[in-house]
Amino acid sequence: MREIIIDEEFRALLPVLDGETFATLEESILRHGCRDPLVLWNGILIDGYNRFSICSHHNIPFETVDMEFDSREDVLIWIISNQISRRNLSPMQLSYYRGLHYKADKTRGGNISGKNQYSNEVGGQNDPQPKSQTTAGRLSEQYKVSSKTIKRDAKQASAIDAIGEASPVAKRKILAGEVQIGKRRLEALASASKEEVEAVAAEIEDGIYEGRTPRSSAAVEADIASDSILPEIRQLNAIISDFASSFNSMFRSLSTGGSAEVKSVLRSYIDQLEDLYKNM
Repeated sequence: MREIIIDEEFRALLPVLDGETFATLEESILRHGCRDPLVLWNGILIDGYNRFSICSHHNIPFETVDMEFDSREDVLIWIISNQISRRNLSPMQLSYYRGLHYKADKTRGGNISGKNQYSNEVGGQNDPQPKSQTTAGRLSEQYKVSSKTIKRDAKQASAIDAIGEASPVAKRKILAGEVQIGKRRLEALASASKEEVEAVAAEIEDGIYEGRTPRSSAAVEADIASDSILPEIRQLNAIISDFASSFNSMFRSLSTGGSAEVKSVLRSYIDQLEDLYKNM
């Protein structure tokens, strides 16, 4: 039997099957055999990890097919595209894969790999693209999201991978939706210290992680009323509060064509902020 190489980075891209789904796949292979070939690149398994595990455990024969890619990044993109096209992914998983796609594409410099019979046609990652188009712009069209979303996805993917380095269990929990961690929190963790990432990973693995929740308005007002707060902060709060209370009437004016009035009000608040800034 041909030797199969397992690459941990490639395998980590694949969501872990839950017990029921794995058991169903195992029963099917035991009854009908392994009907789909395993896909290899230079002897490395890039598709069919669960089938390979089941076949190896039960000594069931399987077939393989080889694919050619120009680079490791091309392989990553192929695996990612396969996952997105095959599975009903959660928003977090979709964000993660889009981010990985962006990072891999940036690493390879946006070069387009050669096609082969097993190239995934969903998303058209091998279609010629204008050279002037940015990676984020191209992927935003492919995934029907904004360029800013693609770049945020990349930060979140970096944070999830960093958490995974500290704790593979924590990474699995995030992608499986077993723990709720906000996207803004992930973006912040992308540039956080190694110690902070490891602390979050440990909390997630131990099941004690609690996402940071916004402070209540009552707590904010109590702090503002405190003597320890700078007078400039109180003034800023007053400006913002005044603006918020006037927003509804401003919106009505704008909807009825009174944009000049809205601009006048906005200019007033901008002037107040500028004066406050100069006096600080």
